Amino acid sequence: MTTPKYTQRLVLEPDNTHRLANLCGRLNEHLLQIEKALAVKIQNRGNEFKLTGSKHAVESGNLVLNKLYEATADKQVLSPDKVHLSLKEVEERPAPNSKTQYNVDKPLILKTPNISIKPRGEHQHEYVDSIHRFDINFGIGPAGTGKTYLAVAAAVEALVRDQVQRILLVRPAVEAGEKLGFLPGDLTQKVDPYLRPLYDALYEMLGVERVGRLIEKNVIEIAPLAYMRGRTLNNSFIILDESQNTTTSQMKMFLTRLGFGSTAVITGDVTQIDLPKGTRSGLVHVTQVLKEIEGVGFTWFDSKDVVRHNLVQRIVEAYDRYDQKSITPLGGQDGKQDQSHERDA
Repeated sequence: MTTPKYTQRLVLEPDNTHRLANLCGRLNEHLLQIEKALAVKIQNRGNEFKLTGSKHAVESGNLVLNKLYEATADKQVLSPDKVHLSLKEVEERPAPNSKTQYNVDKPLILKTPNISIKPRGEHQHEYVDSIHRFDINFGIGPAGTGKTYLAVAAAVEALVRDQVQRILLVRPAVEAGEKLGFLPGDLTQKVDPYLRPLYDALYEMLGVERVGRLIEKNVIEIAPLAYMRGRTLNNSFIILDESQNTTTSQMKMFLTRLGFGSTAVITGDVTQIDLPKGTRSGLVHVTQVLKEIEGVGFTWFDSKDVVRHNLVQRIVEAYDRYDQKSITPLGGQDGKQDQSHERDA
C-alpha cells in the first residue's frame, strides 16, 4: 500500500529576489538537496513553494525552508553544509510529547568573538549543559559529532568572559610514541600536526592573528599529554582530545592535574584506538572508574549525532553493524566493551 501524498503551499516573506536565490542555491542545488534528504518534491515560483510527499516529510521540509530563509536575512551565504545541518536539526527535533530535557525553543548558545554556536540535537545540548555544570566532562562517540568543536567553543567563551585565564589544548601523540624530543622544531611545532582540528576551531572563533598573539602570551597553550606530568592547572580550561589513545596511567595523571577554578573536557572515540596491542585505553577504563562519581559529566554520542556529510553517518552505522556481527570487533576487547555503553546512552 502506497503512502498517500500530502501537499502544502508555503509563501516566504518578504519577497526578496537575492534572498530567494541564496535559499535555492546555484541551479536549485539546495532545493534538490532537501528533496533528496526528505523524499519530497519541491516546486517554486518566486517566493511561493509547493511541497509534496508524506505529511511528516512535507512538514519537515517546511521547517527547513523557513529556517534557511530566516538565515538569509542576516546575509549568510547558504552552502550545502549549512543546508545539511538544518536538515539534521529538523530530523532530531523531539516529538511534541517527548520528555527531552532541553528546550528547543530556547537553546543554549556558545558565544565567541567571531561566531555564535548553537548545539544541535539532544546529545549536543546535553554535552554543552554538562560542560557548564561540571568541572570534568567526557564527550564520547564517533567522529563528526561535534565533541571537539563544542569543547573549543565553550573554552573560548569562558576565556572571553574572564571565567578562566587560559586555555590548554592537550593530545596524546601516539603516532610519535610520545618521544617528541626526537622530532625537529620547538614544542609547539612538534605537536602541531596532532592538534590541527583544535587550531582550525580556534581560528574560526577568534581569528588567526588573535590566536597567534594568545599563543605568544601563553594564554593558549599547546602541549602533548606527556608534558602534563607534575603540573597543577588552576583557572584553566583544559581540553584533552583523542583521549581513547591514553593509557590508564596517563588518564589518571591528566585528571589529577585539575586545580581550582578549572574545567576539563575529555573527548574521544572508543572505536578508533591506536594504542599498541594489549594496552588498555584510559578512556575505556575511566568510564568504569568514574561512572558513579558526582560532579563528573558523561555524554555519549552516536551515529545519529554526526553533522558531517550524510555518508559519514552511514559509514559509522555500517562499522557498528559489522562490529556487532564480528567475533573480534574493531578495537579489540576494549572496543566491544565501550560499544555496549554507547548503545545504552
